[in-house]
Amino acid sequence: MTHPSAFEAAWGFGRDEVRLGNWRAAPWNVWAFRHVRELIPTAAIAATPGLEEEAAVNAEDLLRQTFVLNDRHVSVAEVVRQTFTDAMVVMKSGRVIADFHAPNFTLQSRHILFSTSKSVTSIIAGILRDDGLLDFDELVPRYVPALKSSAYGDARVRDVLDMRVSLDFEEVYHDPHGPYARYRRAGLLDPPEPGDRAETVVEFIAGLQKGKGDHGGPYHYASPNSDVLGLVIQGASGRRFPDLASERLFQPLGAKQDAYVTVDRAGTPRTGGGINMTPRDLARIGEMMRQGGTANGRRIVSREWVQDTVTGGSRQAWAESTSATWLPQGRYRNKWYQTGTGNGAFFALGIHGQWLYVDPRAEMVIAKFASQPDAIVDDAKDDNLMLFAAIAEML
Repeated sequence: MTHPSAFEAAWGFGRDEVRLGNWRAAPWNVWAFRHVRELIPTAAIAATPGLEEEAAVNAEDLLRQTFVLNDRHVSVAEVVRQTFTDAMVVMKSGRVIADFHAPNFTLQSRHILFSTSKSVTSIIAGILRDDGLLDFDELVPRYVPALKSSAYGDARVRDVLDMRVSLDFEEVYHDPHGPYARYRRAGLLDPPEPGDRAETVVEFIAGLQKGKGDHGGPYHYASPNSDVLGLVIQGASGRRFPDLASERLFQPLGAKQDAYVTVDRAGTPRTGGGINMTPRDLARIGEMMRQGGTANGRRIVSREWVQDTVTGGSRQAWAESTSATWLPQGRYRNKWYQTGTGNGAFFALGIHGQWLYVDPRAEMVIAKFASQPDAIVDDAKDDNLMLFAAIAEML
C-alpha cells in the first residue's frame, strides 16, 4: 500500500502535478498562488529585517455575522467560502481586527496579487513624481526609448496610468494562441509553444501597435500598460523596480515580510501582475492610502497624489467603457478603482479574486486573496463588494 506524501496529504495532489501549464487552474492554483517563486523566476522586494508579525487575530466572531446578499441571509463565512478565499485581513482605524486563513496559509505566506500589483506599482510612480523625477504629461519614450516605434510612442505617462492608451490588444484570458497568450509567455507565465521565438516582455511590448482611436479616449484595460509603467519607473529613476519599491515603499511602510516580483528572462519585473506579498502587508498599503500617504509617522507619497488617485479621473472615459455596466458610478485613476459611492471607497483588483479595498468613512481596510478557478467572475466581484460594504456596517 502506497502512503501519500506530506505534500499530498496537505494539498490533495502531488507537487509534481503542478506545472507552468496548469498553475492557474484548479485545484493546483490553491498551492501555486502561494508558491509562485517555485514556478517562475523572481526578484526580492526586501522588507526591513528583524520586524516580527504580531499574532493572528481570530476571525470567528466576524465570520459568524450575517447580512443580506442577493435577497437571502448569508454569513460572512459562507461568502468567504464561496469566493474561494485563501486569506482575508480586516483593519479598523489602523488596527488588525480579524485574520482569516484557509488551511496551510500562515502569517508568513506570500500570495500573488495579479493585477492588484498595478496599484502598488502606481504608488512608486507617485513617489517619483513627488521627487520631480517623473512627469506624467511626458511621452513614454522619454523614459523608455525602446518603445518609440510602438503604440506607446505618442502616449503620455498619464494615459498609461489611467488605462487610456489606444492599443491594438485585448485581454483574452482563455485564448491559448492569441496576443495575450504571447504576452504571458514573454513574462514566463506559460510554457513556450513549439516553434515559438523566445521574446522578452520589452520585445513583446515594443511590437504592440496603436488602436483605431487616439490616446486619452475611453478606459481600455490592458495589462501591458502596467508593465510599461514599471519600465517608465526604472527609466526615470535609474533604479531596478524591486530595489526602489523596497527602499521607498515597503521599508518605510513597516512591511514585516519580504515580497517578491516575477521577472522575465531579461530580468524585467512584471509590474503589471507579478508582485507577491502577505495579506497583512498589503493591508498596510491600503491603510497608508487611507491615511493620505503616510505610515508610521512618515510621509511615503504626497497627500495630493493620493487625493487625485481616490477622487480624480475622467467619468466620461469610464462611462464610455464596457466596465461601466459593472461599476456604473466608477472611475479609474492611477491604476486604482473608485466605487463612486458616498463612502468614498476605492480599491485595487486582480484576477482570480485578489482585492485591496479601502472605505475611508468606515476607517476600514480589507486585503483579500483567493484562488477562484476562473480568472474573471462578475458575480464574485459583486459579491465581494457587497461583503465589504456589509463588514463596514458591522464595524
